Amino acid sequence: MLPRTNAALAAGERPVMIVGFGDSITGVYYHTGGRRAWTEMLGLALQRVYPQANIATVNAGVSGGNTVTGLARMDHDVLAHKPDLVVIMFGMNDVVVNTAAVYETNLRTMVGKCRDLNAEVVLCTPNYVAPGNGARDPDKLGPFAAIVRKVAQDLSVPVVDFFAICESVKSRDARAWTELQSDAVHPNMRGHKLFAESMAETITGRKVSLADVGPLPGLPHVLAKLQANQPLRIVAMPPYDELIGPALTALFPQAQLQIVKWETAGQTVAQIEAQAKAQGWMAMHDDPKLPRPDLVVFAVPPSATAPSFESYYRSTTWVLNWSLSFGVAEWDAFAVLPEVTQPQLGPEGQERAQWAREVVTGQDIPYLTRPAGSQAEAAVLLREWLRGQLVR
Repeated sequence: MLPRTNAALAAGERPVMIVGFGDSITGVYYHTGGRRAWTEMLGLALQRVYPQANIATVNAGVSGGNTVTGLARMDHDVLAHKPDLVVIMFGMNDVVVNTAAVYETNLRTMVGKCRDLNAEVVLCTPNYVAPGNGARDPDKLGPFAAIVRKVAQDLSVPVVDFFAICESVKSRDARAWTELQSDAVHPNMRGHKLFAESMAETITGRKVSLADVGPLPGLPHVLAKLQANQPLRIVAMPPYDELIGPALTALFPQAQLQIVKWETAGQTVAQIEAQAKAQGWMAMHDDPKLPRPDLVVFAVPPSATAPSFESYYRSTTWVLNWSLSFGVAEWDAFAVLPEVTQPQLGPEGQERAQWAREVVTGQDIPYLTRPAGSQAEAAVLLREWLRGQLVR
């Protein structure tokens, strides 16, 4: 159904421009780590199907967007790039602010505007969300997903049904669905990889896996400040409030560091979450005078308890979410997994350490783990890991 796009990808003779068009679930925001989202991952997935392809992607996702505001910016944000393929995913906000009729009409108009420029189109339903989510409850969002299917059928456009895909995951394995989510509405990077894999299969007819794609390496904001000999403000959970300074000055002796301890001792993950909310990007939005960090070191201890996996996962995910900037990364963050700090853990500690790993690996942020068989101290592991992130 997408012959021109597939032919251009297979030929590899020119750049193939792919635009992801949607709302915050398309754009680059905290819920995937602030560095990339499904548009960029789709480019990676298609490259695996067509290794010779020359692929360019543009992420045209804007938080709070719907099909009305999308149409208003479509010429500038989408069509001006002369796309070969436009992948459209709206609906999560339309269900709140637009009628079903307006939503359907706008989707049809978007498809028409793309086709007027000879661009091919893929439509996506909004993803399934947590029940009881107000105006975005699945019972309300489901009919909007049905509209996407209807428009796709009427206009002979391929459709990727994320509402059905995510609902199916949840019905088979509630924990697996939880692990796709950054919050009640937004998928994390694990979910975005699923999006990109499903899109790539719809586009090419071939399955592809992104399971082995790790986080983007490097700490670019930290490195830029170190190279410019500018002071760094670091917020770090123990014991890394004491370890991060010596590790950085071992690599950059002239580093100017202000280190703020983020106390976690004796706290549950829910209490740590409350702290994160009080000092994270929402608080900064409410009070622009609050100081921004240059680096956050996330290291929830295995002693931090929660009554269940789901409550642990959701609270710890929000600790991480609040530690990032709202949109495209304005500062760096990295995670230290519990086994780095405490290599010997009892059964309960090991279970919570695994839960922490599942939270961290759901995002696109760098993380430090303990190499198999290593007995090195945390300070040594941290210093050598930072060398790999910062010294090129």
